[in-house]
Amino acid sequence: MSTTAFVIERVYNAPVEKVWNAISNHDEMKKWYFNIDEFKAEPGFEFTFEGGRKEKTYVHLCKVKEVIPNKKLSYSWKYKDYEGDSLVSFELFAEGDKTKLVLTHEGLDTFPQNNPDFARASFEKGWTYITGTGLKNYVETTV
Repeated sequence: MSTTAFVIERVYNAPVEKVWNAISNHDEMKKWYFNIDEFKAEPGFEFTFEGGRKEKTYVHLCKVKEVIPNKKLSYSWKYKDYEGDSLVSFELFAEGDKTKLVLTHEGLDTFPQNNPDFARASFEKGWTYITGTGLKNYVETTV
């Protein structure tokens, strides 16, 4: 896709199976991620959700591309009525009783660069919060 991929790594104090369930199980995703009406970790499954700022939200159009249980989940990430196509991948690595997550978002430069909501800094801020606060708090504090 693109050479400008955004990559972030996190290590969670939780086993890989728990992190996998958090990123792939619809009921768990609703508790820390976006409000997605329906989700299945199955290649070809398409899902949508709204996200953005209070002042402006965007309809996200996504399609599951790759599923390797407890190891990798990736899906396309586009916006309704905007050009651009990207790929988000969550890769999990067991480290004893902890889990390392490597999140990669490729293709950011395919989105309209004149819109600050599609700027790399916006994605960095979003993914930093999602992986460093939302997912971390969920997998490290829920039973």
